[in-house]
Amino acid sequence: MPRLKQIDRILFSLAILSLIVTVIYYNTDPAAFSNWFAIEDGPVEWGTAICLLLSSLVLARNALSLLGKGRLWAAALTGFYAFLFFFASGEEISWGQRIFGWESGAFFNAANAQHQTNLHNLVIGNIRLAKTLFGNGLTLVLLLYLAALPLAYALSGPARRMANRLALPVPHIRHMVVIVIASGVMASVTMLYQWEVYELVFSLMALSIFIRPRNAAFVT
Repeated sequence: MPRLKQIDRILFSLAILSLIVTVIYYNTDPAAFSNWFAIEDGPVEWGTAICLLLSSLVLARNALSLLGKGRLWAAALTGFYAFLFFFASGEEISWGQRIFGWESGAFFNAANAQHQTNLHNLVIGNIRLAKTLFGNGLTLVLLLYLAALPLAYALSGPARRMANRLALPVPHIRHMVVIVIASGVMASVTMLYQWEVYELVFSLMALSIFIRPRNAAFVT
């Protein structure tokens, strides 16, 4: 447990540091922020991808633990959550396309806004998934999870029972505070790729939650 607390502190420190760096870049060198810090394949994107992958591994471990306890439904749900985070990690780096240097197939060249092998940049008709399903919609879901669920879990018995039944790792109030701060920072700056930092903070908080959830007895 002390080791987990130490890891948790590191994750929070990285989240706050990334926001501080963003504000510093905004006031001193916005071009460097967009051309190095938050650029595609830069520190922010790789940090997000790694945190998402680690989150997937933690959830997979929790799923195996729940399976060993005979909690099949909770294990299945947790395994599904692990898959979602693995998928998100792969999408973040286009499934290693730029690492291994392969070319996108005909479908992705035609339907992907960036001609990359990923789903979140697909354009279907006039709809770009990055701005609809993977953009505002996903951001709303994550905000409800990180900002609303901690309060609902503390104040509402039905919400608490539902979260435990769904094996949903519940954030602590400290996670909610960081997300509120991050939202304020994002609202106060205007730079190219600034939302990449928001994604990094989300991924850091998610990993922290899965390592030490508020309802650990029900999800690990």
